[in-house]
Amino acid sequence: MVFSSITFLFAFLPLTLFFYFIVGKALRNIILLSASLLFYAWGEGGYVLLMLGSIAVNYVIGSYLGRVKDQKLRKRAVISGICFNLLLLGVFKYTNWFVDIAAGILPNHESSDLLADPIHLPIGISFFTFQALSYIIDVYRHDTRAQKNPFSLGLYIASFPQLIAGPIVRYNQVARQIVERRHSVALFVSGVERFVFGLSKKVLIANQMGMMADLIFAQDYTQLSPGIAWLGIVCYTLQIYFDFSGYSDMAIGLGRMFGFQFSENFNYPYVARSIQDFWQRWHISLSTWFRDYLYIPLGGNRNSNLKTYRNLFIVFLLCGLWHGASWNFVVWGLIHGTFLALERKVLKDFLTTVPLFLRHCYTLFIVVNAWVFFRIEDMSDAFDYMQALYFFNDYSESFNLQLYRGFNSLFVLSLGLGLLLSFPVFQRIRTGGTALRNCWKYGAATVELSRTCVLVCLLYASVSFLAVNSYNPFIYFRF
Repeated sequence: MVFSSITFLFAFLPLTLFFYFIVGKALRNIILLSASLLFYAWGEGGYVLLMLGSIAVNYVIGSYLGRVKDQKLRKRAVISGICFNLLLLGVFKYTNWFVDIAAGILPNHESSDLLADPIHLPIGISFFTFQALSYIIDVYRHDTRAQKNPFSLGLYIASFPQLIAGPIVRYNQVARQIVERRHSVALFVSGVERFVFGLSKKVLIANQMGMMADLIFAQDYTQLSPGIAWLGIVCYTLQIYFDFSGYSDMAIGLGRMFGFQFSENFNYPYVARSIQDFWQRWHISLSTWFRDYLYIPLGGNRNSNLKTYRNLFIVFLLCGLWHGASWNFVVWGLIHGTFLALERKVLKDFLTTVPLFLRHCYTLFIVVNAWVFFRIEDMSDAFDYMQALYFFNDYSESFNLQLYRGFNSLFVLSLGLGLLLSFPVFQRIRTGGTALRNCWKYGAATVELSRTCVLVCLLYASVSFLAVNSYNPFIYFRF
């Protein structure tokens, strides 16, 4: 089940909200936990038992860390917990990849000879595993207390708003909210507004960009013209941003409906003026997770430049592998790690002296080119696509009916909106709304009426598209 589905919008969410608010305060967490497990089981079936097992093991380890004072015993416990979670992630996410590598090395062997059936990758395992890791590490560090109620810990790990595609929520950020949170009409309304905006970003922009990107990436890359190749990667650049940020908006909005305050996960990453700035704006919950639980413990930038570069490469190698078990993700991660290292020394003067526009162009150039390796799993195909971008292939200008049909007025409108809304347009609109409220006695009423009309129109348009179109992928579900 996905947020942008008729079943979720008109059955699962209304029923969950109904039962959540009619029961007493003491039962609300149980209702939300039950709904979350049902939400996961809807798509993953028996793999919900895997999640329950993760909850149980991390609860036991966290309780032990909360009771024991001996530092050696606590260290052994947290190492055991980290190994358990990483092993869980490793078995389900990387076994197939390791088998493929082994089959390529061993003579006269196929992957099926080493592993009869590929191991299924449970949706969202990377997200809920990282949340479990943050819990036991924070308890070990005394940054938070161990949760005594297993149902409360289960709600933290399994909460459906951010379960399968983030944002990655730290336990110490929501520990108090799990036990006691306030509900208000204003918070609920802001949650609905955020959810509708996220839904419209996903359905009206990401899906439209995704359809064109899929058409182009399905072509023979050796025959692609540079113009079509650039259109394809630009569409994918917009698709992945509006797909993932739209999901994060919906997750944050749903959290507010149930009284939770989740932190922001995106801050207009395509306006960044360096790769470092990009990672302060893109998938913030993941980048800060790696910073706090890996980069800083490795030494961060507190030692020599060489060790700092080593730490950056380790972090972004693992960041790439977190996204997927494939060499293309390794390359994508190392591209970002390399430029982050270069910006600390080699490109430092360039980034402080050139005009902001050129810094912005440099950042977009690196990010967009790196998305090629993120999108295309086969490395040979990825390099073929790169050649198409830069006139290094023998392309033909043959007429393609599929691409022609995809290049319609709806696509052009969505492309224009995607490019426009990649910039902080809403912030300026809000600023204008605030000024209107203050300078005209009917300003507040006008702003509220306009906002309500926009929300209703966006919701109607999104639902209409969902009702007539079956194309509705979520890129980050496979991570």
